[in-house]
Amino acid sequence: MRNLCKPERLNKKKIIEKVFAGGSRSFSIFPLRVVWMPVEELDAQASILVSVSKRHFKRAVKRNRAKRQIREAYRLNKQPLLDTLFEARCRVAIVFIYLADELMDSSVIESKMKTALARIAEKVSAQG
Repeated sequence: MRNLCKPERLNKKKIIEKVFAGGSRSFSIFPLRVVWMPVEELDAQASILVSVSKRHFKRAVKRNRAKRQIREAYRLNKQPLLDTLFEARCRVAIVFIYLADELMDSSVIESKMKTALARIAEKVSAQG
């Protein structure tokens, strides 16, 4: 497995605004809230954005740790989702928002990430 490459990071302001403006789907699997939407103008099958609230974590060190855990959990478990997206010829923008107000164990985040990615894959295959 490789790291997240540049196209896999969601950083185009227009697309981010489009995801939050409406028309996107979202669900929560504590400690994550997942907002996603099919977007055709992406370079990768799936592009992600990770957000951790400054209100919950005043220190950047803790925010960065939470983001790192989420990115790593995604990286390790993204393949089944990417396969489903490839078969459905679909591209999605995914935003992960960390809801908990304290850091969690990486294994907990990883198990929730597996569930979240499976749910997105299920919805995409049902659409296509």
